[in-house]
Amino acid sequence: MKGGKRMIADEMRERLAELQPSRLEIIDESESHRGHGGWREGGETHFRIRMASARFAGLGHVARHRLVHAALGDIVPRIHALALELAEN
Repeated sequence: MKGGKRMIADEMRERLAELQPSRLEIIDESESHRGHGGWREGGETHFRIRMASARFAGLGHVARHRLVHAALGDIVPRIHALALELAEN
């Protein structure tokens, strides 16, 4: 929590747990976008997710992205940018 506010990365981690990741890394890259479109004070605007899951087996690139977006739900519109690096186990 930051100043009593729940962190977006923590929410992401909770929601992505449903995909049973064997590896999950959530990186807030907001500071490197300071002054660019979508950036705001306090960060939490630009994220990179690196994740491996057996749930991705047999799925193409787009299908994997859709699965992650569905799991994240209403978080996606609250951030400016989301980079995904997804692999099966």
